[in-house]
Amino acid sequence: MSKVQFEDLLKAGCHFGHMKRKWNPAMAPYIFMEKNGIHVIDLYKTAAKIDEAAAAVKQIAKSGRKILFVGTKKQIKALLAEKAASVQMPYISERWAGGMLTNFPTVRKAVKKMANIDKMTQEGTFDNVSKREKLQITRQRAKLEKNLGSIADMTRLPQALFVIDTQKEAIAVKEAKKLGIPVFGIVDTNGNPNEIDFVIPANADGTSSVEIILDQIIAAISEGLQERKDEKSAEDDAEAPVQKKSRVKKAKKDSEEASAE
Repeated sequence: MSKVQFEDLLKAGCHFGHMKRKWNPAMAPYIFMEKNGIHVIDLYKTAAKIDEAAAAVKQIAKSGRKILFVGTKKQIKALLAEKAASVQMPYISERWAGGMLTNFPTVRKAVKKMANIDKMTQEGTFDNVSKREKLQITRQRAKLEKNLGSIADMTRLPQALFVIDTQKEAIAVKEAKKLGIPVFGIVDTNGNPNEIDFVIPANADGTSSVEIILDQIIAAISEGLQERKDEKSAEDDAEAPVQKKSRVKKAKKDSEEASAE
């Protein structure tokens, strides 16, 4: 995976922060300057933090664990869904439901309910209910799909969260921290970096800014998944001769026992 370049971050507008009056003083180490009342983010630090985060998510993906992506801003939620889905990672692009992590068993029950509705449809039992009940169930299924569809296959808590705009997704960050789940986050100049394990200081509002960062993270995850696949394939190849030898030995033993009889 090639490292992100300063010029590309600049072109994508990653350096644009918020107005000075909205800033969080804790972001001072990541601010390069102030221009016309707006803070400008130090892109050299942004690039270094992206590389650091990419290396970490690669190892998580390689271990076979999941990273939950969170981003509910209107302008980036479709982008987030597309990128996360491309590497089979769960994501929340609609409203974050309180307790999504801290009350995970309840979330799993909701997912199970969705699966039961699907089963009813497949088996034909859905056709036996009244028209009114069918409408209610269909609406319930659509609501569950909208809020939980992307995490339907997430059978356990994620290894980490990747959050687009930690200020906007403060509830998700709070739940993750309560459970000791590491948080990767794009932190704008109005955010608090002290709450985030892997800070990526950057413009969290612009689509281009978010996309260039996501591309780096997704590429790292893809590499991690590929390395996991290659290692498993190598292990299978190494075991094959041993298994073949064992089968030959067993066949020979069986033959000898048959001859003795």
